[in-house]
Amino acid sequence: MSEHHIELSQAQDRPNSTTTEPSKMNDQDTEIRVLTLNCWGLKFVSKDRVVRTRAIGDEIAASNYDIVGLQELWVQADYDYIKSKVAHKLPHSKYFLSGALGAGLAIFSRFPIRSTSLHPYSLCGSPLDVAGGDWFVGKAVVSAIIDHPLLGEVEIFNTHLFAKGGESPTKPQMAHRLVGAYEFTRRVNIAASLGRHVLAVGDFNCVSKSPAMQFIYTMTGLSDAWGSTHGSFVLPQADGVHSPHHAVNDRGVTADSPLNTYSKGKVFDEHARKYLGKRLDYVLFRPPSSKPPQYTHELRCRESSVAFTHQVPGTQVSFSDHFGVTATFECAPVRRNSPQNGHRPITPPRGTSYSPTTRAEVLEYAISTMGAAYSFARQDSHKKLMWFAGLVVLLVALIIGSAWVPESGVNPALVFVGAVITWGGTTLLYAGFLGGGWETRALMRTLEELELLLQAEERRVY
Repeated sequence: MSEHHIELSQAQDRPNSTTTEPSKMNDQDTEIRVLTLNCWGLKFVSKDRVVRTRAIGDEIAASNYDIVGLQELWVQADYDYIKSKVAHKLPHSKYFLSGALGAGLAIFSRFPIRSTSLHPYSLCGSPLDVAGGDWFVGKAVVSAIIDHPLLGEVEIFNTHLFAKGGESPTKPQMAHRLVGAYEFTRRVNIAASLGRHVLAVGDFNCVSKSPAMQFIYTMTGLSDAWGSTHGSFVLPQADGVHSPHHAVNDRGVTADSPLNTYSKGKVFDEHARKYLGKRLDYVLFRPPSSKPPQYTHELRCRESSVAFTHQVPGTQVSFSDHFGVTATFECAPVRRNSPQNGHRPITPPRGTSYSPTTRAEVLEYAISTMGAAYSFARQDSHKKLMWFAGLVVLLVALIIGSAWVPESGVNPALVFVGAVITWGGTTLLYAGFLGGGWETRALMRTLEELELLLQAEERRVY
């Protein structure tokens, strides 16, 4: 794990983030207030970006959060503004860079940051999906290890998972999401095995009953702050959602809510219409895998709520197209006879569309999905390369045939057609050879690792 972490002297991008001495004990250290928010900060694309990101910084500065994880903070100037506004309360921060356009992830902390890490997800859509953009931005899971006076080392994870497909994804789309879930899970488990408390926040782009979230719950033992304080991981039947306010306040909806000004005019899928929005943003937590003698305090979630539901002061726009989630944790003395919930699978209520009861079932579903996606990816890659070969033949025929064209005025049109064929062929080559090879190998690697986990699980059970 140490090879993935960058020491603070190299990783932190500002001088005020280089403090490594333990923070002094005070009354505030007995609780931790956490915020996660997707800022929707795409340059040139997101509406009212400057106004909203400035307001987000002002709002955080006026609050008393100890840990803040932000997603879709794509513009350096927006991060710099928020950093300067919150520095008096959250003096330690890290802005993570990844991919061609950046990961869009940032972590702010009241406590000293010892080291940080970034892991780009292996699969994030297709290079041909320019509008979606996931392949280009380098979606990732990032983390910062902080020093806490009572808890010791706490690893804060912040992530933004693959979104394409919503609640009705194709097999390849679900496979990409599950690969991300698996890579996220692996890093959480490593942190817990090293004796660290774990706090994980982010826009997971999945409702809680989805296969990807159930994979995360079951394979990590992470507890859901909202679920632990509101008594449910999933939304009720449609007749249980009385109003948009009820969906937000009692069911934790953070996206596609009718209360959000940026939801107007959007075409919602069946899930969003049925439940008046989706719960896509989470605060998750778990203890270390083992409890050594120095393990004296543990995290207990006291309350959790949806935040940033009001409009930017002086405007009629929401802070983002997502609402945020807050959670307040007590750093309580450890109960030595408490169960080792770091290894306890979290089973969703019955009656959901996907309700695994064992780790083996979770792994079997993921393996089946990735196997189907692998076959599709190979066929798709082969198809793209065949089209590339066809365009090469067409281009050669066009070049040879142009010598017999008597009208010189036709030549500009032939040049244009040749350029289009060349562009199309080049695109299909990199999508079929590079993109296809990347995808099939990532799927095969993950499949092999999951099969080993399944074999180990079956040996453990039997």
